[in-house]
Amino acid sequence: MATSFYQRQDAARKNTTKLVALFIIAVVLIVGLVSAATWYAIEEFATPRSLAGSSGFDRPSNKFSLFAGLGTLALVILGSLYKVVELRRGGGTLVAESLGGRRISPQTKVADQRKLMNIVEEMALASGVPVPPVYLINEDGINAFAAGYSPSDAVLGVTTGCISQLSRDELQGVIAHEFSHILNGDMRMSIKLMGVLHGILLIGLTGQIVLRSLMYGGGRSRRNKKDNEGGGVLVIIVIAVAAIAIGFIGVFFGNLIKAAVSRQREFLADSSAVQFTRNPDGIAGALKRIGGNSNGSRIENSNASEASHLFFSQAVWEGIGGLWATHPPLAQRIRSIDANWDGKFTSTSKKSSQRTPPRKGATSPQSALTSGFAGASSETTAETPKPATATGHATSPSNDSSGVIPLAAAIAEEAPLGGIHNALESVGDPSREHQQYASTLIADLPARLLDAIRDPFGARVVVYCLLLDTDFDIRHKQLGIIKKLGGNAVHILASRLAEDTQALEIQKRLPVIDLCLASLRSLSKNQYKDFINCFNELVKADKKIDLFEWIIIQVITRHLKPHFESTKPSPEGHEKLRRLSPECSVLLSAIATAGNDSEVAGQAFKAGVAELKDLSLKQIESKTGDLNRLAKALNSLRRASASERKRLINACSVAIEADGHITWQEAELLRGVGDLLDCPIPPIIPTMR
Repeated sequence: MATSFYQRQDAARKNTTKLVALFIIAVVLIVGLVSAATWYAIEEFATPRSLAGSSGFDRPSNKFSLFAGLGTLALVILGSLYKVVELRRGGGTLVAESLGGRRISPQTKVADQRKLMNIVEEMALASGVPVPPVYLINEDGINAFAAGYSPSDAVLGVTTGCISQLSRDELQGVIAHEFSHILNGDMRMSIKLMGVLHGILLIGLTGQIVLRSLMYGGGRSRRNKKDNEGGGVLVIIVIAVAAIAIGFIGVFFGNLIKAAVSRQREFLADSSAVQFTRNPDGIAGALKRIGGNSNGSRIENSNASEASHLFFSQAVWEGIGGLWATHPPLAQRIRSIDANWDGKFTSTSKKSSQRTPPRKGATSPQSALTSGFAGASSETTAETPKPATATGHATSPSNDSSGVIPLAAAIAEEAPLGGIHNALESVGDPSREHQQYASTLIADLPARLLDAIRDPFGARVVVYCLLLDTDFDIRHKQLGIIKKLGGNAVHILASRLAEDTQALEIQKRLPVIDLCLASLRSLSKNQYKDFINCFNELVKADKKIDLFEWIIIQVITRHLKPHFESTKPSPEGHEKLRRLSPECSVLLSAIATAGNDSEVAGQAFKAGVAELKDLSLKQIESKTGDLNRLAKALNSLRRASASERKRLINACSVAIEADGHITWQEAELLRGVGDLLDCPIPPIIPTMR
């Protein structure tokens, strides 16, 4: 299903073009109506008889109608640009906070919140993206949303009604739906839609402000003015009333545009959620509970209308006949998942804490998920501790007929080729096996390490420890840097966690970083500066850096920067690789050279080039400054279209496999490159060969 992911990415970009076209049509109509209203008002109430036969700019109605049209156009464009810039700076966080969201701590112990955070952590790791911040919206309606420009600044918002009324399976279905929007590029289009439509909505607001100022701005003092001045006031009143009426037209067009670009994406996200969880009863059950909930999925916040297209289900009034509905009807969505639905919604009068009962004839989640992982049963949640072995880690059952082997066996020197191919085919479409793998990986972490990861103070220390060198002298120097720049408390915790982090297998390091990022985003700006300062000093301590370590560093800095520094969102890819041939040469050369001698590197490069036959690529010899050049190349390659980035990722994979085997370090290097190219590769699940 990797092709479908890349197709959906490109489709999301094309939808943005559709949005722009609809916006232009709406603006032309609004500007035309304002000009016409101005012309009529001046003709009727303010044109002297002496100018009755005049034409062109000599006639006031022509002159002022043109000015009114240009002013309206400027207001719409500037209003939209202002909102777009504001959203670029604030990203998903601004959206969540505008809806009254309060961020849930990654280390929360509140039962419903912990259940939610466990699901989010598992799904993020299974998808190959950082764990996003989660905001709790104090609303009784059952709803959720994802907002942001990319996985780097994505946030999730979930209502209290959603986490209190849904079972774990149902909540998992809702979160899987939202992760689909994160992965498929829908968020970028949705947040742009908020910015673009803001300008249209300003017309009505401006009319209200003008009319209010005339009503309360000393109207009595105008009664004794000359007739022509009174006529001027009347003209302004007529234009203001017209602007309010046209503002409603703007609202009408705005809602139509949101409905036009949103409805089909919801079906796709529902389908992806079923693929992800392999449990259609989860998301179908959530939709049925919305239908049976007295508050439905309604959001009462005054800003909900502006963000209505972001939500899991219809958040505001749909308009007459559902004309403004940003989501398909509930019944239609349910039947697309459960063709045998009896048409009855599920009551939410009592809190549901159990798993969703499977519908008759359906494959039960438990039987579908016997993948050989701990916690395969849907009744087992991450809130329930797994049985521990003498080492303190969770036990993993032996492999079964599904062919997937336990996580504990995934410590071999070489990564399985089949597992890598499966991961590449699952880009943007992680499966239930990936989610179960992520769940087991989290449960397998030492308790004190997991506690540290979920705490902003501890997460900094975990990242520091991941940078510690295996050489004793260099490691001692790095611990000294931690004590000097971080303080004694940080140094003590680093000494305690160093053994746990150094014992992590290569394939667990990127997932641990993705978990840490959720906590690190809670740092203050000053704490972030101190963290980055210490981070950079630790990187420089050993005066050398390999490609895998460099990729990890790039992943950390790339995902943290948007939260603390002024950065531009990732470019919306549309270019062909042939225009980026030099950058492709840089990346493929780096991949081929990593861990290989010159002869093997040459063979690997040629193998990768064979996947990009239409490009003129030249292998670049290793030299000083390669990593800076590679950073620039990766930044430029994000401009390539999704389908072109797929080709590049496949070429990198072929280069890595050219020598007939692939180490876990090479496999995770590939995942890191995928992350930096906005092509999140799910975990590589060890499979039977």
